[in-house]
Amino acid sequence: MIGMGVISFLVLFPFVIAFVLAFMKRQSKIRDVVIFAGCSLLIVASIYYAVTSLMSGQKIIFSMDAKIIDRIIEIIEIGLMCLLIYFGIRYKKYYIILLSLPQTALMVWVGYSGKGETTANPIQSDLLSVMMCLIIGIVGCLICVYAVGYMKDFHHHHTEYKDGSRFFFAMLFVFLGAMFGLVLSNNLMWMYFFWEITSICSFLFIGYTKTKEAITNSFRALWVNLLGGLAFSIAITYSVFVLNIIDLQGLVAKGSSNALVAAVPIALLGFAGLTKSAQLPFSGWLLGAMVAPTPTSALMHSATMVKAGVFLLIRLSPAFHGNLVGMMITIIGGFTFFSTSFLAISQSDAKKVLAYSTISNLGLITACAGIGSHEAVWAGILMMMFHAISKSLMFLSVGAVENSIGSRNIEDMHGLIVKLPELSFIMIVGIAGMFLAPFGMLISKWAALKAFIDNNNILLVVFLVFGSASTLFYWTKWLGKLVAMIHNSERRPNTVHGSEWLSLASQAVLMIALCIFFPLVSQFMVEPFLTDMFKETIPAIISQGNMNIMLIMLCAIVILPIAVRFLTFGKKNKVVMSYMGGANSGDDRHFVDSFGADKSMYLANWYMEDYFGEKKILKPSVYLAAATLIVFLIVVIGGAL
Repeated sequence: MIGMGVISFLVLFPFVIAFVLAFMKRQSKIRDVVIFAGCSLLIVASIYYAVTSLMSGQKIIFSMDAKIIDRIIEIIEIGLMCLLIYFGIRYKKYYIILLSLPQTALMVWVGYSGKGETTANPIQSDLLSVMMCLIIGIVGCLICVYAVGYMKDFHHHHTEYKDGSRFFFAMLFVFLGAMFGLVLSNNLMWMYFFWEITSICSFLFIGYTKTKEAITNSFRALWVNLLGGLAFSIAITYSVFVLNIIDLQGLVAKGSSNALVAAVPIALLGFAGLTKSAQLPFSGWLLGAMVAPTPTSALMHSATMVKAGVFLLIRLSPAFHGNLVGMMITIIGGFTFFSTSFLAISQSDAKKVLAYSTISNLGLITACAGIGSHEAVWAGILMMMFHAISKSLMFLSVGAVENSIGSRNIEDMHGLIVKLPELSFIMIVGIAGMFLAPFGMLISKWAALKAFIDNNNILLVVFLVFGSASTLFYWTKWLGKLVAMIHNSERRPNTVHGSEWLSLASQAVLMIALCIFFPLVSQFMVEPFLTDMFKETIPAIISQGNMNIMLIMLCAIVILPIAVRFLTFGKKNKVVMSYMGGANSGDDRHFVDSFGADKSMYLANWYMEDYFGEKKILKPSVYLAAATLIVFLIVVIGGAL
C-alpha cells in the first residue's frame, strides 16, 4: 500500500538537499557526494513509489487536514511575489509586477475566503503520477549527476562568468521538488503553487550568466509563464466561487459532462498549459532558454519544465473531448508541430534544432490531449516518456561535444564517429529514439495518426504527415554528419568527466530499455490509467502482429552490426578515396582539377534558409497562432458567460 511517507519524501527531500547545497563551498568533493547521494535516494524513492503503486493496483486520493500547509503555501507565495517585485524594479521590467500582483492577490483572497481551504483530497496518486515521477526522479536526477562534471568545465572555459554553481545546484533540486509536488497535487491551489516555483526557477536558470542576452531571455520566459500563471489563478478563482470546486479531478469530471459553466476554467487551464509547454505563440521563451548551461536546457526541454504543461493538458483531456476548448488545444498543438518542424530544417546550431524539435513534439502531444480520445491520449503519454529520455540524452551529449570540440554546430560534427566514437554512439541512440523504428516516438506517431483519422480531423492528419516528413529530413541530415567517415582523421582525447559518462550511458540504456519494454509499460501502466480516466475498458492499441514486426526489427538492429563485425574480423579495411572530379591528392580533402589547380573539398548540408528560415516562417506562425487562440478564447469564454 502506498503511504504518505514516500510521497512526502519525494516532494520535501529535494528542498532539504537544496538548502544544504546552498551553504556548501563551491567545487568541493563533499558537495559532489551530497549531490550523488541525494540523486541516488530520489531515484530509489521514485522506483519504490512506482513499484508500490503498481502492486496496489489502484488510484489513491489521500485524505488529510492540511490547513496549516495552506497557510504556509500562502506565506511562501507572498514571498515569491515580493521576489518578483524586486527583480521587476531592479531591471525596470514593471510588467512583471503587473502580472505577479493580481494572481497572488487572487490566491490569497481565495485562501482566506474559506472556500479555498484544502478539501479532504489534496494529493492524488495514480499511474500518470507514477510515470511522471519516474521521469522526474530518474531523468531529472541523471541530469543533476551530469551537471557535476559539466559545471566544472563550464566555468573553466568561461572564466568571464561568476561561479554561481552553489546556487545553480541548489535550484536544480528546488526544481525537482516543485515538479514532484506539481504532478502529485490534486488541489488546484497546491498545483498552482508548485507551478509558479518552476516558473521562477526557469527565470533564474536562464539568467544564470547575467549577460544582457541571458537577462533578456530570462524575463521573456518569466512573463510568458506568469501570463499562464495568471490564467491559472483566474481559473481557480472561478472554479471555487462559481463551481465550488477546488480539486482538479472534480473540475475534470464537471467538464467531462459538457457542463457549459465549466468551459471557462477548463479553457484558462488549457491556456496555462500552452504557455508552459511553449506552444505557439509562446514558443520564444523556450528558444531563448538555450543561453543557460546545458543541464538547464536538458531539464526544461525534457524532464521537467515543459512536461508540466503537457501533464496538465493530459489531465484535462477528458474535458476537451468533442468541444470548442478541445478544438482550440488541438489546432494550436497541431499547427505548432507542423510549423516548428519546418523551422528546424533551417537550423545548423544543434541546440536550436533540439529546441524546435522539442516544441514540435510537445505540439503533437498537445494535439493528442486536445482530441481527448483514449487512443490519442495513449499516443501522447508514450511520446511524453520517449521524448523525456531522448531529448535529455541529446541535449547532454551536445553539451559534452561542445566542451570537447568547442562548437555545437552540426557541420562541425562531420565525422564525429571517428573523432569521438563514444559520444557519437550516445548521440545516435538519442536521434534514433526520436524518429527511427522500432523506437517508440515513431510508434506513438502512428497511433496519433490513427486517432486523428478516427476523429475525422483531416487538418491534423495533414499537419502530422507533413510535419513528420520534415522531422525525418532534419534528423537524417544530423545523423549523416555524425557517421560520415573522414580518412586520416585523428581521434580526439576524451575530456568528458566520469559523472557525465554515468549520466549519458544510463540514459542511453534507458532509451533502449524503454524501446524493448514499452509494450509492458503500455499494458501495465498506460492502458490501466486510461481505463480509469475514461471509465471504460481500453482495447489493445497495437496488435500482436505489429508487435512481432517491431521485435524482428529490434533484433535486426542488434544482430546486424555484430554480424558485420564478425564477418570482417581480422580483415584489413580498404581505404577508398573519394572521386572529386579530378586527381585526389591522397588526403581525401584536396584534389587537382582539370586545369591543374589545387582545390579543397568541403561537404555541407543544405539548410534551405530561404524557404524555411526563421525570417520566413516564425513571425507569420506566431501571428496566426495568436489570432487563432484569441478567437477561440473569446468564443469559449463569451459563450459560457
